Amino acid sequence: MPTLDWIGKQAVVNHHREVPYRLIHCDSDLSAGDSDAGNLLVQGDNLQALRALLPYYAGKVKCIYIDPPYNTGNEGWVYNDNVNSSEIRKWLGEVVGKESEDLSRHDKWLCMMYPRLRLLREFLREDGVIFVSIDDNEQPNLSQLMIEIFGGRNFLANIAVQKRYSRENRGDIGDAHEYVTVFAKNSLAMRGTFNRVPLDEKQAAVYRNPNNDPRGRWRAVPMTAQGFRPNQMYEIETPTGRKLKPPKGRCWSTIEPEFLKLKEAGRIYFGKDGSSAPGIIRYLSEVEGLVAWTWWPHEDAGHTDEAKKEVLALGLDFDTPKPTRLIKRILEISSGPNDLILDSFSGSGTAGHAALQLNANDGGSRRFILVEMEEAIARDVTAERLRRVIKGYNKGGDPDKPVEGLGGGFRYCHLGAPLFDEFGDIASEVRFSDLAAHIFFAETGVPIPEKAASEFLGVHQDRAVYLLFDEASAHTPREAAGNVLTPDRLSRLPEQPAGFEGVRVVYAEGCTVSAGRLKAAGVTFKQIPYQVEGV
Repeated sequence: MPTLDWIGKQAVVNHHREVPYRLIHCDSDLSAGDSDAGNLLVQGDNLQALRALLPYYAGKVKCIYIDPPYNTGNEGWVYNDNVNSSEIRKWLGEVVGKESEDLSRHDKWLCMMYPRLRLLREFLREDGVIFVSIDDNEQPNLSQLMIEIFGGRNFLANIAVQKRYSRENRGDIGDAHEYVTVFAKNSLAMRGTFNRVPLDEKQAAVYRNPNNDPRGRWRAVPMTAQGFRPNQMYEIETPTGRKLKPPKGRCWSTIEPEFLKLKEAGRIYFGKDGSSAPGIIRYLSEVEGLVAWTWWPHEDAGHTDEAKKEVLALGLDFDTPKPTRLIKRILEISSGPNDLILDSFSGSGTAGHAALQLNANDGGSRRFILVEMEEAIARDVTAERLRRVIKGYNKGGDPDKPVEGLGGGFRYCHLGAPLFDEFGDIASEVRFSDLAAHIFFAETGVPIPEKAASEFLGVHQDRAVYLLFDEASAHTPREAAGNVLTPDRLSRLPEQPAGFEGVRVVYAEGCTVSAGRLKAAGVTFKQIPYQVEGV
């Protein structure tokens, strides 16, 4: 299978595994609304943030939406959309080395995207799906990158999104659309999980009720199908006595016994005069919606002008927001009312706004995680937008145009120190719950079931995981502090769940129990920090 290569690729292929795990600190002053709503806005480099969030959310996200830099060469935008910002240049120099001086802007973009996409894949549930906004500048490269990371069989669609509704005469060919590239984590697991697109009134206009049917508005669907099936080639007599056979090259869409049942139930329509070809009556109340297409016109998914006006109405300013209707459409078809959504290039926070809006519409409890690199944008735009739509605001700052709040809430977080310092020791800022979450994930590959309150962290498959760690004496392995697995400590370990027959894995700074006694007790000892993955 063809693969994509670029300068610097070898340096970033495994870089996502080398990113240190960091602490995450929440700031109550910048948070808003219900702090227990389960929504996060994390300010910091998204590669670092994703690595920090992984022990808590790996395998839990149903839908990822990202809007990465399009790499247009535009230096004027705050994000430096040619992936040439000082942060990225510094990162490339550290990771790629001297070779980074020879990178084209496409090489830089690929180096930036590869480890982030590798981490994003780990967040998805087996039935999860990722949507990536992009335009022509990097769409071919993105597709090849996604195939390499997610697998060709998991490609779902390239959706063309109309971003402009009025014609412009700049350039040789007018730029009227962009793309949303869609991949599944596992196309077999997610098959059949996409929701239908709800009908709007324009689409529902074909459903009428000329006969005042008590069952409501309806339309007649032609009762023919392509092909020849002997048991679907029967003769039908209309109410006026006209006898009909299927048109040439077609058959009836149902067998005769089913047709007779529908006719008896009043679900067959022969036209106004009773002599037309039969149609099956379908009621509007029975229509679940429409299958999403790969063409999303601006009437359905919004446009750039609409997106800009949305942000201005909130009293904010952001150059290139996405329309809320676009993200709502993505969430409507790909997630349910209780699912977790992730956007690691959050910008103005449209994904969070869309999730809150959907929750307000259907009473759902969707949760979102947003990551924004630029501190000023995260604090003054992303967080402020979420705060205003949660609590309510005056449209355009006009007190005569109040907009009711959507409810909900979010926690504003920022990245702290790595869990382990440059010597491999546990950092002094680390708390028991921080280390517990990391150790459970490192040992099992799945997030910790719930915040650890004792040395027993939880069970996964054939392993029960324990942690002996007193944060007050993190650098002094003293038996008295409980950081050492002693014979007495071993005998006092909390019992594993009833019926568990696997091994108990105990992490501690030291161990004074003999190998024979550990084996007899079904315990495997792992020393902190040397035997902790991801140090």
